Amino acid sequence: MNRVSIVTTDEAAARFDKFSNGETEFQFGLLTSEGPQRLVEGSVWAFVDWVMDDLSGLEMCRRLRADPRLAEAHVTMVLEADDAEDRRRALKAGADDYAIGPLDRQTMLDRVLALQAVGTRPIGAQTLELGNLQINIAGEQARWKKALIPLRPNEFRVLRFMAENPNRILTRQELVDALGKAGDPEYLRTVDVWIKRLRFGLREVGASHILRTVHGKGYVLDLP
Repeated sequence: MNRVSIVTTDEAAARFDKFSNGETEFQFGLLTSEGPQRLVEGSVWAFVDWVMDDLSGLEMCRRLRADPRLAEAHVTMVLEADDAEDRRRALKAGADDYAIGPLDRQTMLDRVLALQAVGTRPIGAQTLELGNLQINIAGEQARWKKALIPLRPNEFRVLRFMAENPNRILTRQELVDALGKAGDPEYLRTVDVWIKRLRFGLREVGASHILRTVHGKGYVLDLP
């Protein structure tokens, strides 16, 4: 199953149901000033509101272009009105195109599908390197000092998300949400299993020290 990530600064739109088209699954997710709140997989399509609560859409666009996870995303600036000057500023800030909001689920999907049909397919980041940790996103492999870390798919995805948010306490709920497992209470307990297996894999290559438990709060990946 191929995955496409649609990230949006609109909280209501971020909760839209996923959509399947053939062998491709389109998943919606929330984009905040701190970045995406779930694991970004496959090609990425970002819808950025012109006005946000804590910063402007123009600044959000600039941040996307500076974020390795989202630098190649196709960015649509969602304007409040069809204003020529706003359109010019959006494109100058790095947006690929613009739309007049609000946008419903079908409209967003139609735009993504139409652009894909004509060959516009943004390519997400393929590798991630932080000190001695190297993550091959396309190959779903992780290495510590070039030694392959033995991981199952879910543990690899947990490690990848934590590596994309290093030195930050991530709660169990955040990890569940990041992996798209929200809605099933059993997954909160499953996080402990993921962390246990991830810790075992890191221990095998001498890297168990980088995964830290903050009691009562969550987990941290300590990286330079």
